[in-house]
Amino acid sequence: MTTARVWFITGASRGLGRAFTEAALTAGECVVAAARDLSPLDDLAGAHPEKLVRLTLDVSDRAAVRAVVDRAAAAFGRLDVVVNNAGVMLLGMIEEATEEEVRAQFDVNFFGALWVAQAVVPHLRAQGSGHLLQVTSMGSGGGFASTGFYAASKAALDSLSQALAMEVAPFGVKVTIVQPGGYGTDLFTRGTTMTGPRPEYEPLRVQLAEMWGEDAGPDPGIAAPVVMELAGLAEPPLRLIVGSASYDLVQQLDQARTQEYRTWEHLSRKAPG
Repeated sequence: MTTARVWFITGASRGLGRAFTEAALTAGECVVAAARDLSPLDDLAGAHPEKLVRLTLDVSDRAAVRAVVDRAAAAFGRLDVVVNNAGVMLLGMIEEATEEEVRAQFDVNFFGALWVAQAVVPHLRAQGSGHLLQVTSMGSGGGFASTGFYAASKAALDSLSQALAMEVAPFGVKVTIVQPGGYGTDLFTRGTTMTGPRPEYEPLRVQLAEMWGEDAGPDPGIAAPVVMELAGLAEPPLRLIVGSASYDLVQQLDQARTQEYRTWEHLSRKAPG
C-alpha cells in the first residue's frame, strides 16, 4: 500500500493524457497509465520505475476495460484520481459520415468513457472516496459545422457525468466534468478520421479553414497544473473549463443562447407545461 495518491489515466500516452501522467509523476504520485500504444511512455517508465504502471487498453472493449481497471486498482492497492481522457475525432459534415464512422466515434468518446466509469465506480464506492475526472470539451455545449459528431459524443458524456455525480455523491465519490479548449495534441492528426468530402460543402470547408488558421493551440502541458490543483480540492466543482480563451468563448456562447431564449420567450410560454 502506498501513501501517495494513485491515478488511473486513459489515453495516457499522448496529448493531455501524457501531460497529466507526467505532472502526477513529477508530483510524486503513482500512475496507472492506459493506452492502445504505450511506447511513447518509455521515457517516463525509465524515470519513474516504481511509480508508473502501464497497461494496454482499447476503451471501446468493455470486457478489457473491466479487466484493466481491476489490474489498475490492484497495482497500488487503490484508485484515488481517475482521468477518463481517451478520445478520437470524426471530422466532417453530418451528411457525409457513414454509420461505421459515427459508431466508432461514440464507441470511444461515449461508450469507452462509460465502460471506464462503470468499472471504476465499484472500487471508489468500496473505499468511500475517489475523484473521477470526465474529460469532455469546451465545445460540448453545442454543435459546430464539421465537428458535430465529436461535440455530440462529448455532450452525451457531459449529461451522463452529471447524472453519475448525483448517483455516487452519497458514497464519498466526486465527479468533475473537465472541459478543455483546443490544445496542441494529436487529436486533429493521429486521432482524427475524415469523412469522405462532398463537393457541395467545399465553400464551407474553405471558410472553416480560414477561420481556424494554422495554429495548433498551446502545449497541453500548460493545462496539467490546473488538473493537478483540481484533483487536490476537497470539494471540487461539477464542471471546469480549462483554458482562459476557452472560458471567454463558452461564456459568450452561453450569453448568446440565453438571449435567444429570451427573444422567443413569448412563443415558449404559449404552450402550457
